[in-house]
Amino acid sequence: MTLVRFPAEWENQSGLLLTWPHPESDWSPYLPEIEPVYVDIVRKCVNRQTVIIACLDENHKQHLKMLLQRDGISPGNYRLYIAPSNDSWTRDHGPITVFNDNKAELHDFTFNGWGNKYPYQLDNVITQSLHKQQAFGKTPLVQHDFILEGGSLETDGEGTLLTTGSCLLSPTRNKLFNQQEIESFLCDTLHLDRILWLYHGQLIGDDTNGHIDTLVRFARPDTLLYVCSHDHDNPNHESLKKMESELKEFRQKNGKPYQLIPLPSPVIKNNDQELLPASYANFLFINEAILLPVYQVNEDNEATEIFQHTFRDRTVVPVNCRPVINQFGSLHCITMQLPRGVIQ
Repeated sequence: MTLVRFPAEWENQSGLLLTWPHPESDWSPYLPEIEPVYVDIVRKCVNRQTVIIACLDENHKQHLKMLLQRDGISPGNYRLYIAPSNDSWTRDHGPITVFNDNKAELHDFTFNGWGNKYPYQLDNVITQSLHKQQAFGKTPLVQHDFILEGGSLETDGEGTLLTTGSCLLSPTRNKLFNQQEIESFLCDTLHLDRILWLYHGQLIGDDTNGHIDTLVRFARPDTLLYVCSHDHDNPNHESLKKMESELKEFRQKNGKPYQLIPLPSPVIKNNDQELLPASYANFLFINEAILLPVYQVNEDNEATEIFQHTFRDRTVVPVNCRPVINQFGSLHCITMQLPRGVIQ
């Protein structure tokens, strides 16, 4: 019998995929702030796994080489490919990996700029371009005419998917599919047993219609980390309180409730006094470590302690993501892990 499985993010990885910001994207005014964040991510990953980077063009590729070498990062630890992009939210335009008979298989879903909010035509073909350049070796690629973003999916690696109705049921995604049809498609494609739906919790400032990776993440199959606020002055308080109530009703396959670990929810605004969707749930598993987004606020210390206590078998490595949330996303949003076997 063929075994198909959607792996959990904490499983062993062969690489990390990034799409680097460039002057022709919305990052243009923020490049002096954002590029050091990307260099920092590469530095903290290259000794644990290969880093694949999509560049805009040849000039951009040479610019990246200079940045990384200036930081002392050996060219042998990363790979640069030319794959033009509209933006750099790799989580949502990158490939999703499934294991088919224990062999990695990449799935490329349609990306439409989070419901036609932003330009996306270049982003939508990045995975195909990288695959043609053999960035993923000979790992097969399956394409789907179905709109789906990686940030909307959270799995325990054992057949359970956690997602949000606000995103997956949005009429700007797959308007011809109802909830039952979407469930059936995802269960068939990713070989899931069940889907747990959240209908509350979207953070103000989140352009994605409420991606799960800004709200709730699996720490282990029986444990969920979730954003929480007991401060009534926090603009997200009511929504997060309702989400917490939903989580308390969720059950594992064995009928037991999940262990719930609350994360602080910092209130951070930009210069225009817009609320930014800063979230500690937007962390990244890499081999033997966790990259934790921090925002130069008091809540960083509390979040770091929670992660160190929760993941005693991993090194918790902070990454300053204050520049990243200027564009209304964070660390998990700009990255995509490549599980074992993807990069041969």
